[in-house]
Amino acid sequence: MSDNKLDILVLLRETCDPRPPVRLTADEYGVRDRGLRRIANPADLCALEQALVLAEASGGRVTAVAVGPQRLADHLRLALARGAERAVRVWSPGFEGGDAISEARVMQRIIEILKPDFFFSGDALLDRGNDPVPALAAANLDLPYIASAVALEREGDKVEVLRKSDRGARQRVGASMPCAVFFEDGSAEVRYPGHDALTRALGAQIESWGIAELGLSRLELGASGAVLGKDKCRFPRSNPQRVVTPDADLPAFDRILSLLSGGIKQREGKIHSGSPEQAVEMLLNIFKAEGLIGGSGG
Repeated sequence: MSDNKLDILVLLRETCDPRPPVRLTADEYGVRDRGLRRIANPADLCALEQALVLAEASGGRVTAVAVGPQRLADHLRLALARGAERAVRVWSPGFEGGDAISEARVMQRIIEILKPDFFFSGDALLDRGNDPVPALAAANLDLPYIASAVALEREGDKVEVLRKSDRGARQRVGASMPCAVFFEDGSAEVRYPGHDALTRALGAQIESWGIAELGLSRLELGASGAVLGKDKCRFPRSNPQRVVTPDADLPAFDRILSLLSGGIKQREGKIHSGSPEQAVEMLLNIFKAEGLIGGSGG
């Protein structure tokens, strides 16, 4: 690696647009989305922009990679239109049914093959929050990685990253190359490609890798390589009891009791008054009506 030549790998992932309309269906193993609009993860696009700026300043090149079916080629073409020099889509039906552990093996192998100086990705997914796969892949390779990054400066084979810390604070963290950096959404102003760049990207070549190119065993991939098994799930009952906000005028104890009730309405009781003989006769009538005793109550 020369001081003025960088090779940056950027992971692009797909997310579902959380804005309505949303339509969900469920089977016994999970919830499936139907009709949701799929978009490139915004934090990954910020990571791509950070990579392009760094590559332009240092004379390096950016490789965009996506792990998924054919439709992810659109996100890779967008990366090419914005300035990436290489695009790789990695997919095989054998990847299906995997967990974070098996997916991290795939990402780890991609990094081993491409040997980048930097591995960039978004810090979180728009629709699902934190994704442990990039960090697991970096950790398996003993790569230093920095999360929640908002800015990056490089000097020689050292890098200084400004990252978000607790309660909105900022923290400067240093690392040696090669390393992985995961950027926050909004950490960069994403560029818009021009018409000519979009036209060139439509005809650009996107490399397609499968299990053979990765050189991994099928036993390490997908459901076969998963460590965290999937359990059956179901929707809650269709008519849950509505929980009414406690009346602010009630005493504190009654408000707490109402919250802890979980929305289960208490059964209304009835107080009977009379002599012991009348109470016994009423109880016997209830028992006979329920079929618990027979005959006369003599």
